[in-house]
Amino acid sequence: MGDVLAGSHAAWEFGSDSVLIRYERGMRAPKLFSALGERRVPLAAVEGVSLAPGKRGTVVLRLELREGADPLLAAADGQLKEGSDPYRLVLPAERDALAEYYAEEVRGLLTRSGPAERFLVEAPEVPLSFKAYDAKASFDGSSVRFRWFWTGASSAKWKAGDQNFAVSELTGVEWRSPEVFEGHLRLVRGETPSAVAQPDQDPAAVVFGLGYGPVHESLPFAAAVLAAVRGQKGAAVLSAQARRDPADVVERIRHLGELHEAGLVTDEEFSAKKAELLAEL
Repeated sequence: MGDVLAGSHAAWEFGSDSVLIRYERGMRAPKLFSALGERRVPLAAVEGVSLAPGKRGTVVLRLELREGADPLLAAADGQLKEGSDPYRLVLPAERDALAEYYAEEVRGLLTRSGPAERFLVEAPEVPLSFKAYDAKASFDGSSVRFRWFWTGASSAKWKAGDQNFAVSELTGVEWRSPEVFEGHLRLVRGETPSAVAQPDQDPAAVVFGLGYGPVHESLPFAAAVLAAVRGQKGAAVLSAQARRDPADVVERIRHLGELHEAGLVTDEEFSAKKAELLAEL
């Protein structure tokens, strides 16, 4: 398509395989939109498009993403307020016919539905950092660091010292919006969040407060960490699957034997490579 539909605080550019959303920056735009800048949403990540009446003479066009397709929505876990939903485009009511046209065009290109096996929308770019009430949190793509503030951190966190967590040791991220009571970000390392200490006592968590850990800073941070965790887990699964496929290993050894018999591989090379292949079983 290549057409652009501009609405309140965002403009959508429709392509044959994706929708590029460019968010408005400025005082009037939601801070999360300004922080995101733009997002390219592959149509493979979308399972529906809705158009509904909005408030005060508007209509709302919305992309309905597949579960698990976007790390931002996965980290938010339903906690985003309507006005901060990055997939809503608010338009004047008189443009409803045009909005319906684009909605139908996108619907005609959709081929996937149901939960996604992996994230299909790119995570916010790193490095990222924000100030929580009790620490400064930073993420460089491979590790998360918490540096405690003496004015806010509990004695338990001070005793534990500043924390550094490699992505490889994490299994998930728990984000609780700073707009509700007891907002926090916790790094999950195998144990279920409900079974560990309260966030203000847990060295693997930072707590939010008035003006600390705002949504537009802490949520992209949580999404980027979650995407990194899922990414390394996915790579590990693929590696494990490759190691557990004995038929493939047997076939490769058979082919290696043929090369050896043909004189294309020396005895030493044959023995060394065969040992490597057997180690994959």
